[in-house]
Amino acid sequence: MSAHVNAPSRTSQDLSESITGGVGESPSRPDGNLKVRGDYAYSSDLGAEDMLWGATLRSPHPYARITGIDVGPALAHPGVYAVLTHEDVPGDNRYGLKIVDQPVLAEDVVRFRGEPVALVAADDPETARRALELIAVDYQVLEPVTDPKRAAHDPALPKLHPDSGCENNLVRYQPIVRGRQDVRADVVVSGTYTLGMQDQAFLGPESGLAIPAEDGGVEVFLATQDLHSDRKQTARALGLPPDKVRMTMSGVGGAFGGREDLSIQAHVCMLAMHTGKPVKMVYNREESFYGHVHRHPAEMYFEHGATRDGELVYVKARMYFDGGAYASKTPVVVGNATTLGTGPYEVPNVDIAGWGVYTNNPPCGAMRGLGAVQPAFAYEAQMDKLARALDMDPVELRQRNAVEQGSVLHTGQQLDYPAPVGELLERARKLPMPPERDPAAEPDIRDLPGGAANTTHGEDIARGVGYAAIIKNVSYAEGADDYSTARASLQAVGGEAVAMVHTAAAEVGQGLVTVQQQIARTELGVERVNIHPNDTSVGEAGSSSASRQTYITGGAVKAACEAVRETLFERAAAKLGHTPPDLAVVDGKLVSDSHGVLADVVEILGDEVIECTREYHHRPTYPLDPETGQSELVHVQHAFSVHRAVVDVDTQLGLVKVVALDCVQDVGKAVNPDAIVGQIQGGATQGMGLAVMEEIQVSDGLIRNPSFTDYLIPTILDTPPMKVDILERGDPHAPYGVRGVGEPPTISAGPAVLAAIRAATGLDLTHAPAGPDHITGTAG
Repeated sequence: MSAHVNAPSRTSQDLSESITGGVGESPSRPDGNLKVRGDYAYSSDLGAEDMLWGATLRSPHPYARITGIDVGPALAHPGVYAVLTHEDVPGDNRYGLKIVDQPVLAEDVVRFRGEPVALVAADDPETARRALELIAVDYQVLEPVTDPKRAAHDPALPKLHPDSGCENNLVRYQPIVRGRQDVRADVVVSGTYTLGMQDQAFLGPESGLAIPAEDGGVEVFLATQDLHSDRKQTARALGLPPDKVRMTMSGVGGAFGGREDLSIQAHVCMLAMHTGKPVKMVYNREESFYGHVHRHPAEMYFEHGATRDGELVYVKARMYFDGGAYASKTPVVVGNATTLGTGPYEVPNVDIAGWGVYTNNPPCGAMRGLGAVQPAFAYEAQMDKLARALDMDPVELRQRNAVEQGSVLHTGQQLDYPAPVGELLERARKLPMPPERDPAAEPDIRDLPGGAANTTHGEDIARGVGYAAIIKNVSYAEGADDYSTARASLQAVGGEAVAMVHTAAAEVGQGLVTVQQQIARTELGVERVNIHPNDTSVGEAGSSSASRQTYITGGAVKAACEAVRETLFERAAAKLGHTPPDLAVVDGKLVSDSHGVLADVVEILGDEVIECTREYHHRPTYPLDPETGQSELVHVQHAFSVHRAVVDVDTQLGLVKVVALDCVQDVGKAVNPDAIVGQIQGGATQGMGLAVMEEIQVSDGLIRNPSFTDYLIPTILDTPPMKVDILERGDPHAPYGVRGVGEPPTISAGPAVLAAIRAATGLDLTHAPAGPDHITGTAG
């Protein structure tokens, strides 16, 4: 081994330049080519020998009492193996993310249109669907509760969850009060803003496969955002210990929050365990609209007061969030909305209150930008309205009031990390503008409002520019112990050092597999990094939500790899007799600047495997005071994003063409710069959709447009060019200084688009999405 000590042919710095695919680079995604070619296996592609198909009978009423169920004719149908109702739930017929209030199968009452009532397992999907039609359910139809404000305050309405212990139909009420409440301002603007219900619109519907196991448990393969949360809730419903419910992640065709709640999990397991056969379930598109939660619609009153030179004096707000039939993430939505409700601005005096309520409308839960999207539409409209009242440039007004490192938020939390909101705004303003339209030139109709529909040829078109700056929390908050677990190993395979990383963190399209590989390459200095299939045989990783996985699971992978590296160094010291203090692993070799190459890693490893498991916990956060909303650290981190939108509006037809949607965002540390650009562009498109077209139409508790024919989402023809400017102002508390990336652009894009439409038309536009009827004044 001494020969290696005397061969300093390359230093660690020389070797590090040959490493590719580490932190800060943009390696190709291992799943990228498969997805582009259509060869990637999603959960709906799963199958097993002797497999049955499951289907769900759903309530046709938003609110009704069940007076009887007859499953006999369905069970007698040829090819049917099982028909299950709430009486067949082997464990507790209740589940829920924050509040355990939702039945696995409805018992005596249904609380929303589409609530699961019965399950069928049959030879094939068509037989299962026919059997559903043979189940007779008698309902006593009740008057649904559909007005969220009445649900919060009116004791005369039916209490949808009488055992909840909450007043009326309240899920959570949270006030935040800071400073003086009797303060006056020179200029005051106010407005009431409403936001429609948005669907996550993931392209891969809910699906999964359950296989009964010989030990009385069940193996489940599914698309989800949180394996361990699913396992906990499913095991409870099945009456099994968690270790008997073994879940493995399958290909996920999009998520955006819609896969945090249970859908098929308990149902497919019940059918598999009841029949003793593998069972597969796949929702069709209409059932998917009924079968998962949506973004909370909101009604919000905001009032801003400022001095004549544009300094904010106070903000008052009252926000109502319709949670639908069950709680899901409503408590978190209220917490986030109130704690982020003043935007990225310093405000000395604040009086904010938020209500989240039960109704008989479709259940609402997590969606990208959870709880921060709704108030951003309101507070950014208010900032523009205030700028007009002060005759001030809207960017200058925002910069004058922008938070920075050291600022104290209205919750009492001090920002002890970079908060470059003013810089983001300035950089957004300086981005090159798209070229002006030439009225004399013959336009390409695809570049005009209405596009290829050929509705206009350039008449009555006005251009507008709008800005929006936002704040978003990263990771769990309010005292939650947010952590992730990672197992890392290093071994010699075919004469090469190979690392393996194993977590339960859900890859839902955001590129987490690639990030884990990058971290392992950086910490272990090896090129080959394999990612173990995500399953529940390793410790919890939490949900792929709250822009947290690169921070939290990335931190766990980093810690596990560091432990592997330290063990490798200890073994190297035992074999070599000593190791220099500047020892590093680079390109599969142990090297130091002082001694050069000491040994190949494979020589130190031999036939042994080094494996270490570590948890990563971020610093503790603290709950909000229930009366004042104060907390010294309610959120572990905040992210900041600024969008500038340019739109052309046909003022006669009410059609909008988003010409440009440019973003400047602080990411702390760009672990994968190309992936970050993709996240920002995708998130911005989703925010733009909410601004101009996406809304689930709900009337009397019924969804009127449960299909992609009638629920419109942006296509590539709607998506404009997007310039992305990335800042890296590292958070000293986070691994590598990272800051959550995925949600902020969704939050800032929508308000910027609406601001641009207002600038083009002069209209207030207090509802999102703003459709042609709002722009032309024909909205009912």
